[in-house]
Amino acid sequence: MMRRLAISLAICCPILCTNTLTAQDNTGTTAPANSTVTTPVKDTPLAVKVVPEVKEKTQLEDLAKAYAYDSLWMVELQKSHAYFDEMYAEVTTMNYDSIFSVELPTDTLKARLAKLNAKTPFNVEYNPTLEQVIHSFLKRKRGLIHRMITASQFYFPLFEQELDNHNIPLEMKYLAIVESALNPKARSRVGATGLWQFMFSTGKMYGLDVSSYVDERSDPIFSTQAAGKYLGKLYDIFGDWDLALAAYNSGPGNVNKAIRRSGGYTNYWNLRPHLPRETAGYVPAFLATMYLFEYANEHGIVGNKAERPYFVTDTVHVKNAISFDHISKVVDISVDELRTLNPSYKLDIIPKVEGKTYTLRLPRKHIGIFVSNEAAIYALAKDELAKKEKALPQLVTAEDRVRYKVRSGDYLGKIAERYGVGVSQIKRWNGLRSNNLKVGQRLTIYPRKPIASTSTKSVVTKENVPSRPVKMPSDPSKVHVVQSGDSLWTISKQYPGITIDNLRKWNGLSNNNLKPGTKLRLCNCSS
Repeated sequence: MMRRLAISLAICCPILCTNTLTAQDNTGTTAPANSTVTTPVKDTPLAVKVVPEVKEKTQLEDLAKAYAYDSLWMVELQKSHAYFDEMYAEVTTMNYDSIFSVELPTDTLKARLAKLNAKTPFNVEYNPTLEQVIHSFLKRKRGLIHRMITASQFYFPLFEQELDNHNIPLEMKYLAIVESALNPKARSRVGATGLWQFMFSTGKMYGLDVSSYVDERSDPIFSTQAAGKYLGKLYDIFGDWDLALAAYNSGPGNVNKAIRRSGGYTNYWNLRPHLPRETAGYVPAFLATMYLFEYANEHGIVGNKAERPYFVTDTVHVKNAISFDHISKVVDISVDELRTLNPSYKLDIIPKVEGKTYTLRLPRKHIGIFVSNEAAIYALAKDELAKKEKALPQLVTAEDRVRYKVRSGDYLGKIAERYGVGVSQIKRWNGLRSNNLKVGQRLTIYPRKPIASTSTKSVVTKENVPSRPVKMPSDPSKVHVVQSGDSLWTISKQYPGITIDNLRKWNGLSNNNLKPGTKLRLCNCSS
């Protein structure tokens, strides 16, 4: 069992985090005894960096710089998600008869491949097909390789640790580039999903949770652990890493067929003519990617350098069902950032399922905000559900359909939740290749939820009345008069140090609804 540390950890990956034994804020102050403490789970730290004692000012300056870098690299990660289709097309449709003119003498390539071959268990010896693939990448995919080198600074440290844990060659990290272009949400035409492109059945076989709300094939930590187990099993079967790669792509059965058809050969290059076309391009693409990463500087391909290539993040248990919208409103973090840090939640909803525990990953600076306002977030989710207009039910037949016009702020998860359907269904009905939507775009939807008829019944929301009389302080600076449009959240933002929970407790409020003109205490006082 991993030992939990009560020290600052610098983790070289956007997915990993610092573990803390006690509830602390970012300055190291222990939280009050009545604070809700949520223990991080399932984190796999990569590197431990004990932060020396420095002046508080220096610590705050460093923290501000770290958050600035985190924001920049969050954008870089989101950009890399667009490259899956390009890599997929390169592997599956490559023309090996094409000639690409690049400044790479064959003798130089042979010497470099020999050096690679000496330090890896993969067969990286020179052959004309591999040379053509490398030339193709250098001529046509320099931008893609540049972006992958940039994104790899976040993912490779995690991959290397998990691969090492399962006794897999560290060079196998390049497989995730060929499989998904380092996009945790990548999904192929046949349904393979995530960084390591697990099919549904294989993912379930290796312990990944796949349901309507959650898909751990998209979780970088869990999917890499499963990939390590699966690759190790394939190596046990074939005793050769090249064949394990081929089997990972096309299945062990196709590799066994190729061995029989070849007359019993077990060298990948001898089997290649007998493998499916996609697999025939798969291993050369992997070896070409390995070569280009190892010799990127020699070819002038340099990714953007991460000054601090890590996110300081942590995880918290989630006790009730909440959506990314609820978290975003209270914790002041964008939904896009929540999606990047929590790619396994398919509908932007963290469910509550009996017998299961789900976690939320946040930047460390937001952990304290979440813990302080956890009850308020759950209350917000409950109140919003209660406020929803209740439509008179109308039966939906198979022929019924909705033509939905995409509005600003819409995303597939939100639309799918509204109509009680899956994101994959909306994509299939509309021929969508990605999750990207444009304002004004029309979508065809066959809803499972009842469609509201023109006659609806509105829910009357009760005003927030204190459960007991509250005596106001004589000091007017300690009193807030509710204005039209105010909410407990906006009021708490006006007064630093005051949380939604504080306002509810000090004023005996039973919910989040406020009436203009209501006076609220801003302290636990009466004078």
